Amino acid sequence: MASRRSKARETALQMLYQQDLNPDMPDDTVRELIVERLEDEALARFAWSLFSGVMERRPALDDGIEAAARNWSLKRMAPTDRNVLRLGAFELLHTDTPPRVIIDECLELAKRYGTAQSPPFVNGILDRLIPGGGRQQEPLPAPPDAAADVVSEPVPENAPPAPSPPSVLPADSSADLSVE
Repeated sequence: MASRRSKARETALQMLYQQDLNPDMPDDTVRELIVERLEDEALARFAWSLFSGVMERRPALDDGIEAAARNWSLKRMAPTDRNVLRLGAFELLHTDTPPRVIIDECLELAKRYGTAQSPPFVNGILDRLIPGGGRQQEPLPAPPDAAADVVSEPVPENAPPAPSPPSVLPADSSADLSVE
């Protein structure tokens, strides 16, 4: 992820992750951390607009994500994936950025901070959230432990294998989302 806006998205994701795990963190602290990480004022404003936009619309974004992620609750998703999805959903639904750019950026974040299963999982959900399109008719796989509770839809014989849901943040220190 080399572009300047990619760095701003990454910073916004880090702040969303922090807020998700530390809900009492004041907005002023988040703003200071963004400015500290992004020395360019325009990028800091962009990152803040992403963070604050997600936070302002989080209940509606979460509802949309859960609806698109049939059989998956946000609580069961890895925090990194949950926040990549929130960031992507916000941009898809509330900005003029082309959906392809948003999804590509989110896939890069999922690759960097999630597990090997994160990119296809994130891609499948964000694809369903594209306004006026997407492949909303294609079901995502049921979580393994929920299979007994849910009657699954039949899968065509020629269907590609479904992505496995991500579960944990990798131990790789380069994927550290913590704020120092």
